[in-house]
Amino acid sequence: MSVEATTERVLRLLVLLQRRPSWTAAELAVELGVTDRSVRRDVERLRAVGYPVHATAGVGGGYQLGAGTRLPPLLLDEEEAIATAVSLRMASGGTVAGAGEAALRALTKLDQVMPPRLRAEVRAVHGATETLAGPAAEIDSELLVTLARACRDAVRVRFGYAGREGGERARTVEPVRMVATGRRWYLMAWDVDRDDWRTFRLDRMREVEATTWHFRAREHPDPVAYVQRSVTEAPYRYLARVRVHARPEQVRELVPPQVGRVEDDRDGWCVLVAGGDDLDWLAVHVARLGFEAEVLEPPELRQATARLARRLAAMAGGTG
Repeated sequence: MSVEATTERVLRLLVLLQRRPSWTAAELAVELGVTDRSVRRDVERLRAVGYPVHATAGVGGGYQLGAGTRLPPLLLDEEEAIATAVSLRMASGGTVAGAGEAALRALTKLDQVMPPRLRAEVRAVHGATETLAGPAAEIDSELLVTLARACRDAVRVRFGYAGREGGERARTVEPVRMVATGRRWYLMAWDVDRDDWRTFRLDRMREVEATTWHFRAREHPDPVAYVQRSVTEAPYRYLARVRVHARPEQVRELVPPQVGRVEDDRDGWCVLVAGGDDLDWLAVHVARLGFEAEVLEPPELRQATARLARRLAAMAGGTG
């Protein structure tokens, strides 16, 4: 058999091993149209170039592609290559410090080996796409890795935390999950000193250190819902509740999750919950939704809405 045919078969073997957790030698032999002995030789060829193929003997055993000590070459099909390239282009302008440069390096390598047809498809997607995003705080990738490992290993974390009003305090927490809103990263954790759940912005953390103190996981709120509630309500002077005559999904399309929370109501209505320090700002943004709305609370927002209505009426009257 030629070298080209052998190489093609080995690549097909790699695709099969990536497709499901475990294969017997007999199953692989049938798929590849070869003998069990040829399968064993091809497995050794994959191991020689860095793929950690594990073999388990006995009933229920077989070959399994595992994690190794170094990263072997990756094999992507056409859809995976396009998705990866598009994602790398998006990541090059992301919020993780250093990730943009790394994404560009990876994209350059992928672009170099992609067939012209696939390269053209990736560029077409990129050329037809714009990203709408406000200023975002960059997060060091090492910080993300440290916190991710602490969440996985259930170990306490210590860090200095800068408050909204300035100053920095030492915090010790039991981390549960990180949540990204698109502009910022947050950590949901149990604050050991305050004996309660807390949300921390990663860009306000300093000198983060994972300890060796393991903790037992406790019952906790849904991390996404908890962080959303914290970032849309807790930091603000006013908390608005507005009943909106629209389906929840219609309002969610207009209100980002880091700005407001949308609750289902009845008879085609929903309730928008959003915080703010400026009542006039809240009134304008509710009006801009374009739906019939009713202010539930606070009463000051009703007054701000009335002032806005008078200003708009005066402006409309001035057009003659």
